[in-house]
Amino acid sequence: MSSTPVKTDVVIIGAGPVGLFAIFECGMMKLKCHVIDALDIVGGQCAALYPEKPIYDIPAFPKITGAELIENLKAQADPFHPVYHLNQRVETLEKTDDAETPWRVVTSGAETIHTKVIIIAAGVGAFGPNKPPLAHLEDFEANHVHYFVKSRDLYKGKRLVIAGGGDSAVDWAISLAELADKVYLVHRRPKFRAAPESVSKLEALAASGRIEMVVPYQLSALEGQGGVMSGVIVETLEGEKRTLEADYLLPFFGLAMNLGPIAHWGLNLDKSHITVDPSTSETSETGIFAIGDIATYKNKLKLILCGFAEAAQAAHRAREIVHPGEVFHFEYSTTSGVPGENTQESSQNSGKAPAA
Repeated sequence: MSSTPVKTDVVIIGAGPVGLFAIFECGMMKLKCHVIDALDIVGGQCAALYPEKPIYDIPAFPKITGAELIENLKAQADPFHPVYHLNQRVETLEKTDDAETPWRVVTSGAETIHTKVIIIAAGVGAFGPNKPPLAHLEDFEANHVHYFVKSRDLYKGKRLVIAGGGDSAVDWAISLAELADKVYLVHRRPKFRAAPESVSKLEALAASGRIEMVVPYQLSALEGQGGVMSGVIVETLEGEKRTLEADYLLPFFGLAMNLGPIAHWGLNLDKSHITVDPSTSETSETGIFAIGDIATYKNKLKLILCGFAEAAQAAHRAREIVHPGEVFHFEYSTTSGVPGENTQESSQNSGKAPAA
């Protein structure tokens, strides 16, 4: 991307599932979008943490993986040609004297975007992994230490050390035991903070030898040279050490959530959330909206499908701001269609499909 300032109708902060659907809803309102995300991929936590885990509460999909959901949402947004600014975060948000684009956004990548509307779909803020305090960890992060599982196939026939005691560690140990040559699960105590059914599966796999429980141990050091890891050293509280030969270390110690600059934008914050008008998803600042997990209001439910509805509400209100006074005739998507779609057949059934 060029550092030359650009203008757009809407800046969406966050490219998770709700942010991606906001692109579609804004597109249906004929609004152009630029999208900013701190990750280097679209999809948010669904793509980074749960790409191959099933989701069961997406309407019309009895079961869909996080990766499949993101792929579909991105395909749904693609006809509206969004511009993505990935691996960047919003550093500054300033009000300008320009009535056409009253907000100026500057990213960590030195991109400057002038916009009339901002939709914050940043989950609970920018997030990153809690990293284990190991010497020379950064030497192995590029190829041997993974905080997210992007593809199970990468670990086929490999020796894995998984560290942690929560759902992510337990679930991935169970899943990767199907294809890895060896799976060690390292935890500092024999109890796990995971779903009882998952713990039962873990214990069964351990009993069969598919998973080796390394308990009670914690990570101590990494072995290897030239950025190539050969083993993981673990240690008990009493100082007893053991070396686990491994190709990969997968530490699952949760995420460090941080609102970052959002906390200083003068919005109506309730702890780490932004209070919005539930009928429009607008914040205390005209032209700034919050949708998804970062938004809060009475009886708010943190569900993806609720975020989808909030995206639609925000887009319709955003259209009024971007095109004030313009006459708007509400249409169902079967009538209006999307760019590149043939709507002649579907328009015969207008009124029978859900609104865009």
